[in-house]
Amino acid sequence: MRIVENSFHGPVDRRFAVDRAHRGDVEGAFGTIASHDTEPRRTLARRLATLAAIVGPGLIVLAADNDAGGLSVYAQAGQDYGTSLLWVLLLLAPVLFINQEMAARLGAVTGAGHARLIYERFGRWWGSFALSDLLVLNVLIVATDFIGMTLALGQLRVSRYLAVPLAVAFLLVVTAGGSFRRWERTMVAMVALDALLIPMALLVHVGSASVALPAPQSVTGDQVFLLVALVGTTAAPWQLFLQQSSVVDKRVTARWLSYARVDTAIGTACMVLSAAVVLIACAAAFGGTPLAGRFTDAGGVIRGLGLTSGGPAGTIFALVLLNASLLGAAAVTLSSAYAVGDVLGVKHSLRRGWADAPRFHAAFAITVVAGAAIALLPGVPVALITNAVQALAGALLPSACVFLLLLCNDADVLGPRTNPRWLNALGAVEVGFLMVISAFLAITTAFPGADQREVIAILTAGGAAFFVAWGVLLAVEGRRRGEPAIRGWWERRTWTMPAIETLSAPLLTRGRSFGLVLLRGYLLVAVAFVIVRIVETAR
Repeated sequence: MRIVENSFHGPVDRRFAVDRAHRGDVEGAFGTIASHDTEPRRTLARRLATLAAIVGPGLIVLAADNDAGGLSVYAQAGQDYGTSLLWVLLLLAPVLFINQEMAARLGAVTGAGHARLIYERFGRWWGSFALSDLLVLNVLIVATDFIGMTLALGQLRVSRYLAVPLAVAFLLVVTAGGSFRRWERTMVAMVALDALLIPMALLVHVGSASVALPAPQSVTGDQVFLLVALVGTTAAPWQLFLQQSSVVDKRVTARWLSYARVDTAIGTACMVLSAAVVLIACAAAFGGTPLAGRFTDAGGVIRGLGLTSGGPAGTIFALVLLNASLLGAAAVTLSSAYAVGDVLGVKHSLRRGWADAPRFHAAFAITVVAGAAIALLPGVPVALITNAVQALAGALLPSACVFLLLLCNDADVLGPRTNPRWLNALGAVEVGFLMVISAFLAITTAFPGADQREVIAILTAGGAAFFVAWGVLLAVEGRRRGEPAIRGWWERRTWTMPAIETLSAPLLTRGRSFGLVLLRGYLLVAVAFVIVRIVETAR
């Protein structure tokens, strides 16, 4: 097997004339790494310069996760339940890092997007299943971001019929420039605006909030619904697709994986800290006031902060909400465009303008316009659609995690970079946790009188047994299949997947079948009951 540093190789199948723009230099917002640069990074200055060039995909994706829907859910958790749900953010921090690290590793080692890997390794049926979920959910998420823009600008007395077209134009211009570096610099600048949360927290006096880490002993159906929404807005499927494709488009290869992990860690820390500040600030601002427990929407939070903490606090939150909405819409829509390009086999790169990659940019534009159209519908129930979209994302997340884990255990795809056993164990626990939460929502919706403790105990025990068995199967199959023979440390470090068209068809092993059957049954039940809860809440 030929080892190539800083490039991917192999013939391109005409059915998948994928974009090979990742050959060449790594161009980041803060630096460049030449394609011929193979020197070791022995000094701290060289390592920091390399990190500056690599930083971007993880930071942007995870910061964009705190979009309009995310800020609304965090604000609702703080306003209605104080800091009692803060433990969810702390628990999800390692989940975020693990998921995004695996996505970044797949991108760097394979040079292929997430959607394409699913199509090639699981077949068109499962690929279409995953893509349709992503595209529908992304349009709804983008709609919540446009709603967030209208709520933020509404406080400045700007009509939503003016605000939405301006936002659409901004998003199209930023993405259509034909320069990955320019796009990344714009996104990083928007990420930096999250620092406005610091003066907002000072104005609100977050130190007055009593931080309660333990989960409540008993929860209502509405609280479980909010919990699923918290999970869905904190760790969403689109993040996996976007980070993997961004790593490929930026030309990050296996050699730079350690720096990509630092990038992901920085993004995780920024995301969790920002979310925690919003939650705690709302708990401090509204606790003990008549507004406590009376969340309406993000616009209500802006007005409420103005009443309880002064006009500047509300204005700052409005600016943060506007920025988060634009950043989130840009990121979520781009994940759809990358996925469509993967599946159609057309050029899909931010390095290419409209004329060079028309279908890639058309997919971006269609998603933006569809989300904007939903946001402009008269009488849209803002709070309901925001929570509903995030809850659906939470229900669909385990399926995305199952695909991710199976891909990261495919030796033909990742070679020596497949998941170690301890990471598979953590991944199984993560998927199990997410599925237990969704199943709890389903059961409490269908049987509101059921004993909550018994339901949690049964689901936890059953989920643990199920995923332990699955993890054992994956571990056994991984030993049987083995990994490609690697001759030395350098080749192991720089190993890249051969052209995906040349790989042998994946085996339908017991572990793979087990996971996919689980996926099929789970989605049918979980999504159905989330929809039932949405309908009940709307009454």
